[in-house]
Amino acid sequence: MNARAVLAFGITLILFLSGCGERTTTRSPQAAGPSPGASTQPKPTPKPTPKPTTPKPTKAAPLPLRPLPTMLPAGLRRSTGGRAVALTFDDGPDPVWTPKILDQLRQAGAKATFCVIGSRARAHPHLVARIVREGHQLCNHSWRHDLDLGRRPVAEIRADLVRTTRAIQAAVPGVRVPFYRQPGGRWSPEVVAVGRQLGMQPLHWRVDPQDWAKPTASTIRHRVNGTVRPGAIVLLHDGGGDRAATIAACAHLIGDLKRRYGLARLT
Repeated sequence: MNARAVLAFGITLILFLSGCGERTTTRSPQAAGPSPGASTQPKPTPKPTPKPTTPKPTKAAPLPLRPLPTMLPAGLRRSTGGRAVALTFDDGPDPVWTPKILDQLRQAGAKATFCVIGSRARAHPHLVARIVREGHQLCNHSWRHDLDLGRRPVAEIRADLVRTTRAIQAAVPGVRVPFYRQPGGRWSPEVVAVGRQLGMQPLHWRVDPQDWAKPTASTIRHRVNGTVRPGAIVLLHDGGGDRAATIAACAHLIGDLKRRYGLARLT
C-alpha cells in the first residue's frame, strides 16, 4: 500500500471511531434522569369539587291534639228504641273469631251489628261480604282503631272515616254504612259532627262487659246479665285479640237474650 492509501485509511478509521464515541455517550431526553434539585414525587391528583346538595325538606310538626271533653257529647245512640236488645261486635273482621260469631248468630236466627276496622275490612273482604249476606248491620269503626281520632284535625277525621267506608264498600259495592263508633268511646263533638256529615249516626252502648280485657266467659255472661235492660246496646268484640272467652259467653248469651228481650238489627 502506498503512502497516499495509508493516509486515507487512517483518516477514515479516525472518523469512524469518533462517531461511535458520540453514539455511546449521548442520552435521549426520555432516558435522562431528573435534573439536580428536581422533585421525584408524583404530583397529587386534584380533588373534584363537591356538588352542592339540596337540603331535605323538613316535616311540619304535627298539630297538638285537642283535649277530650269531660262529658260525652249529646246525641249518641245508646238504645234500640224498643224492647229488643242489640248485640254489637267491634274490631273485626277477624278470620278466626268473626266466622264463629256468625255461626252462632245464624244458628240462633239472630241479627247483630258489626263495627269493622277499615284496614281489616280491606284484608278480609269476604268476611264483610258474609256479614252483609247473612243480614247483619255494618258500622264504621275507623281505619286502624285510632283512640285519639276524635282529637285530631277535622280533615284527618274525615279522611279516616271516608277511607274506612270505601274499604267496606270495596268488599260489598253500594252497601250502606249507617253508623260510626269511636274507638274506646272517646268521643268528641268534632268526630260526631264529621260522622253525621258523612251520613253516619254516632253509635255508643249501654252495656260493656269489658270482654276486651279477656275476663272469663262466666264473668262476661254475669256482667251482661247483671246490667242489661230492655232496649240496651251491648258492646262485645269479635276482633283485636284472642276472643275465645267471648265466643264461649255468646254460646249462652245469644239465645238467652233473644228469649228474654229479642235481638235487634240496628237501623
